[in-house]
Amino acid sequence: MTEHRSPAADDSANRHSLTLLVRAGCGACAPARERLEAIGAEFGVEVTCIDVDVAAATDPELRAEYGDRLPVVLLDGREHSYWEVDEPRLRADLAR
Repeated sequence: MTEHRSPAADDSANRHSLTLLVRAGCGACAPARERLEAIGAEFGVEVTCIDVDVAAATDPELRAEYGDRLPVVLLDGREHSYWEVDEPRLRADLAR
């Protein structure tokens, strides 16, 4: 049996990417990740999590740019929100 997805879900998955920038020991990062993954699942968008301290070995600018306001949500590679998931805005942007 073949799984069928709605065209909207396929379209969202093809058009958007979600990245969450985090740091080990960050108290706000785990709840943000749970919320972001739930929203991503609704829209058929996989969430990529990047620890800025680990990534600093190959991309030190990532930690320099975002390391003081984690967690940071990137939508399509651009900063969307920080410290928390701006859920209403994210839902609206993912629906586009």
